[in-house]
Amino acid sequence: MYGAKKQVRVTFDELKAQFNKVLLKVGFNEECAELCARVFAENSRDGVYSHGLNRFPVFVQMVKDGLIKVDAEPESISQNGVLEQWDGHMGPGIYVALKATERAIELAKKNGMGCVAVRNTNHWMRGGTYGWQAAEEGCVCICATNSIANMPPFGGKEPRLGNNPLVIAVPRKEGHLVLDMAISQFSYGKMQEYELKEEDLPVDGGYDREGNLTKDPGKIRESERPLPIGFWKGSGLSFMLDVLVASLSSGRGVAEVTKSGSEAGVSQFFLCIDAEKIDGAILNSIVDYTKSSQPAEGKGEVRYPGEGTMATRRKNKEEGIPVSEEMWQKVQELE
Repeated sequence: MYGAKKQVRVTFDELKAQFNKVLLKVGFNEECAELCARVFAENSRDGVYSHGLNRFPVFVQMVKDGLIKVDAEPESISQNGVLEQWDGHMGPGIYVALKATERAIELAKKNGMGCVAVRNTNHWMRGGTYGWQAAEEGCVCICATNSIANMPPFGGKEPRLGNNPLVIAVPRKEGHLVLDMAISQFSYGKMQEYELKEEDLPVDGGYDREGNLTKDPGKIRESERPLPIGFWKGSGLSFMLDVLVASLSSGRGVAEVTKSGSEAGVSQFFLCIDAEKIDGAILNSIVDYTKSSQPAEGKGEVRYPGEGTMATRRKNKEEGIPVSEEMWQKVQELE
């Protein structure tokens, strides 16, 4: 284990204000800057530091490189029943995803179900953002995105699959159920967190360049050979998510995204279902039965998806958000 780098705590408002200043400076309009700054701050507040403060400089650099069009507006280009196809026109992924989820919710409230499939968009940062958004509006949400090839298919050596995240959210009065998962054992963002803290992964997360299993996040990120969840099952799930998001949106698959040389112009979909008639007692019985399992030694408590996020959110609201002093300084210098 390495020695951890120094951390400081800042408030949510401080983070958001700093992000907003930088985004306005690089050409965002006020609405888009406000929404994106809020989401970046919320990601760090909720403990997803890899897609909050730690990812922000990369996001700004993509804007400067012209990969993200700050003034682009997503456009609905076709509709088939409850499915709409949108073109994101290479706009900020957060902004496009928020708008697409908002529209899917609107369709669900009107028809019982709604889906928006988006092509030519960019990284949405934390996928769970859109699950929480829909749950707050009383909707079940299933959404996914593809990415650049950064994971080998099971049995292969070269990256041919995207680490395509999947989000499933169900609203519940006692606490929303929100699953937000990468298809690798550890997401690239999570590995970056461990690397910034100079810590090993708790279990083997992938292979180094020599083909050896390793807990070293830097070696796995370098080799681009993370282990898929469930081995061949995770490999198959990643493949099918790419099929869905690209075909539903008539957008680019992982191969085309990868050929472009950057993780830009990806495909996504956002499916919402009106949850007005969902029986909360059924949800609570499932939660209670699951949590009744005796915790394994040294593993802490049994928690449902989303419970840890809420606990971190409360803690960081009270104590301030822990950030890498080095990364915080870097973001302040962007201004």
